[in-house]
Amino acid sequence: MKKLMMAIMACGVIFLAMAEEKDYKLIWSDEFNIDGPPAAHWSYENGFVRNHEDQWYQPENAEVRDGCLVITARLTDLPNPGYEPGSNDWRKKRERIRYTSSCLTTSKSFNYRYGRLEVRARIPVTEGAWPAIWTLGNRFRWPANGELDLMEFYRTKEGEPIILANACWLGDNNRDAWDSARIPFSHFLEKDPMWASKFHVWTMDWDPETIRMYLDGELLNEIPLSQAERGGGDSHDINPFSNDIKGFGDYILLNLALGGDNGGKIDDTQFPLRYEIDYVRVYQK
Repeated sequence: MKKLMMAIMACGVIFLAMAEEKDYKLIWSDEFNIDGPPAAHWSYENGFVRNHEDQWYQPENAEVRDGCLVITARLTDLPNPGYEPGSNDWRKKRERIRYTSSCLTTSKSFNYRYGRLEVRARIPVTEGAWPAIWTLGNRFRWPANGELDLMEFYRTKEGEPIILANACWLGDNNRDAWDSARIPFSHFLEKDPMWASKFHVWTMDWDPETIRMYLDGELLNEIPLSQAERGGGDSHDINPFSNDIKGFGDYILLNLALGGDNGGKIDDTQFPLRYEIDYVRVYQK
């Protein structure tokens, strides 16, 4: 009841009503109501993982507290256990760990194909912060498996903060292809100068033809799946978002990255950073 009232106060009830009207049924959720470590259906990425990001991922930076999953990014100074002097691997040539954070996934416990993903969260928007809500296909290697970014926040190379809603797949010449919406953060601040201090609802509706991504009911990106014609397999002719392969689905990732290829310069004066997720819900018809 408490969580429902919180959702109503934050206008999240709009999406619940929409789900009922379209005969959606809740098939998976985490309401984060029990304080302590996250539930066992979450697994964790570890170490330096992707995009030359500056954070070291570890489970210790995630906990459930006061009805939310809290991912905390911390400033630290630790030895990199994978350090190899002279290595050309960016993960191994870093002698020290300057930041820690967490990335939680359902890769070992839950994946789905088609339906509605809904996440209510409050994100950090300081320089260098790169929070995300996204999914990856559970077959093939990236980008053939397909990637759906319901939410990313970071700053452009010019320093402008933006919110993104993206899809990625295997395109021509075996390279990644993207359908990206990049909305200036100022667009949301103009509507509510206190936007960053509040929780917001991100929603992704996914059917065999189209993916639509929303923020607080506003459509950010509408992605025709016909453009993602290739992905996976020797023939590369499998649409990662629209196919009838048994067991093919997407799993959910929640993470707070720092710096790297897109996060930009990190403001050390703002630590620790908190990324708070009130709930994650998946509906299907």
